[in-house]
Amino acid sequence: MERARPVLRGPGRSNAPGLPDELLGNYANGGREWQLSGQPVKVNGHDFPSGDEHAKAIPYGVFDVTNNEGWVNVGDTADTAEFAVESIRRWWNQHGQHRFPDATRLLITADCGGSNGYRVRAWKKHLADLAAETGLLITVCHYPPGTSKWNKIEHRMFSFISMNWRGTPLTDLRTVIDLIAATTTQTGLVIHAEADLTWYPKGVKISDPEFNALPIHPHDWHPTWNYTIYNRAT
Repeated sequence: MERARPVLRGPGRSNAPGLPDELLGNYANGGREWQLSGQPVKVNGHDFPSGDEHAKAIPYGVFDVTNNEGWVNVGDTADTAEFAVESIRRWWNQHGQHRFPDATRLLITADCGGSNGYRVRAWKKHLADLAAETGLLITVCHYPPGTSKWNKIEHRMFSFISMNWRGTPLTDLRTVIDLIAATTTQTGLVIHAEADLTWYPKGVKISDPEFNALPIHPHDWHPTWNYTIYNRAT
């Protein structure tokens, strides 16, 4: 039995490293890059959001540990559980199922909070939908609170993206995607990035009956952090 093993990471939050939501526009971006002498890039003197509906970029990453390949889905509305699972779905449909054609299980190591947090009902609900669509058994192992810095995606993918785009104004979504996709390392890291312009509503509630009907099997060891979601046919 083969198992595909991605590592997941949503946008950065105050208590964890990673890529944060990025304001799009001609704003200063910390760091340095080579520029012709006397020709500095001029940026705005403030970084207030413009109010435009596409004024921010929200990156959600999937890292294939085995093949040293990254996938970053870049949204522009909100970091929701539905957006997180859609990012996994796109990775699986475009890359995962071809890399692991005989896979019957998917092992996900995820952060403890955010859109893919262990307390988020919508995260588990949308994963159950994905399991039903793909026929995969999806096992999720959450990093305990305060330990997501040890997530491999931080050190093997997101850190290099941050280094690659430092000093460059993130003027639009295309710039963000191009800079992410151009990130490589000497160890052979390859990253695919694409835009996700779907609107994902915030504050969606999953009722008790709906949640209790989900095919979730908690593990014996720390069952709130470790569980397997079965497809309905299993």
